[in-house]
Amino acid sequence: MKTVNPSTEKVIGEYAPDSPQDIEAKINSAAGAFQNWRKFSTEARCDKLRAVAAALRKHRSDLARIMATEMGKPLTGGETEINKCAVACDHFVQNADALLMPTALAASGGKGYARYDPLGPILAIMPWNYPFWQVFRCGVAALAAGNVIILKHAPNVPACAKAIDDMFREAGFPAGVFTSLRIDDNAVVQKLCSHPAIAAVSLTGSEKAGSAVASTAGGALKKTVLELGGSDAFIVLKDCDVEFAAMSAAEARCSNTGQSCIAPKRFIVEESVLAKFQDALVVAMKRRKTGDPMDHATEVGPLARKDLMDTLQRQVDDSVKAGAKLLVGGQRATPVGFFYAPTVLTDVRPGMPVFDEETFGPVAPVISAANAAEAVRLANQSRFGLGASIWTRNLAAAEELAVDLDCGNVFINSVVRSDPRLPFGGIKNSGWGRELSEAGIKEFMNVKTVWVGKP
Repeated sequence: MKTVNPSTEKVIGEYAPDSPQDIEAKINSAAGAFQNWRKFSTEARCDKLRAVAAALRKHRSDLARIMATEMGKPLTGGETEINKCAVACDHFVQNADALLMPTALAASGGKGYARYDPLGPILAIMPWNYPFWQVFRCGVAALAAGNVIILKHAPNVPACAKAIDDMFREAGFPAGVFTSLRIDDNAVVQKLCSHPAIAAVSLTGSEKAGSAVASTAGGALKKTVLELGGSDAFIVLKDCDVEFAAMSAAEARCSNTGQSCIAPKRFIVEESVLAKFQDALVVAMKRRKTGDPMDHATEVGPLARKDLMDTLQRQVDDSVKAGAKLLVGGQRATPVGFFYAPTVLTDVRPGMPVFDEETFGPVAPVISAANAAEAVRLANQSRFGLGASIWTRNLAAAEELAVDLDCGNVFINSVVRSDPRLPFGGIKNSGWGRELSEAGIKEFMNVKTVWVGKP
């Protein structure tokens, strides 16, 4: 397993995958640890998570540097990501006990309630684009609830996976409660989904990976949560603050160099403000500073891998051939490193790759809509259903439009984001299940009905 610095294209690390014996030993250790961890009080488990938050904050700068060299995230973005992981720990430390309190049920002739018991070892198959946050978004609630986590991280971020392991060890977690597997063979991962010691599977990744995991886990009757990406609509209505919307659009589209499932990827604009929005978006995209991710001033770093850059270029080129117009960017930004120039396309229509596919990079396709109703129709004309945002001064009308949007998250006058207080997840090809908040902490729980009759 070789890792490549996406800024320099040089190999920076080599790692040996775990052997089959190593994998089996780690899974068995996790299964044994669960029997003890589930008996910890919620308060005792949260004490450990409090220590993880402290370790994250202590090592924030170093962890951001690991991300910058391994997958190209600019330092400022990496430090923000580590802070967000710590905040997620804080949230569940403060709220897990209340969220998991038994729920009283009406029961004739006795007392009834539902209690929430952990399922067991959760296999967490996580991606490279937010190599810390994705793990913590999945894992913190599950750990607070008494489950244990077996992490299978993306093969291009092994140093990030090791650093996460180190955080849990530094926090004093019992051995086996958080376990990391180093695997670069998808067939091995598929087999693990049906392993008898694995109670459930959480995946953040591609549609193809989600379909494969769901098939294998479902065949073994295991619970799954799938977050499979999206092509979020950014709906600009004629009464909004167009300059503010364009500035927000550029910032969100270039966040993490555009490699974000919940980044806006289709900019659907009422035609009466289309020209104004396009002009402002081009200016805002041109201002994004592309460069060395080790520089705190950098806003757009390299894409994580060459194949990602090649795919993005194909999507842009094929869309232009189909009639889209290039306003800025549209090509590799540097001869060395996987840097791609912030890009704006207009005259985009359904049937073009930048409309139909998920674009994982700093590319902003602009689509014209005659009115709000057509904007919603275009937004829903996607196989994805993760999130959408609406930009308008008419909040009541926006809330009515939100009802008609086929997605799991709608944000009004704000970009879509994941927040520990809010349930997060999608529908359609964006997956199923929820992470974070009360919905997330209960995904991997046995909702157990207890009825107590009179003696």
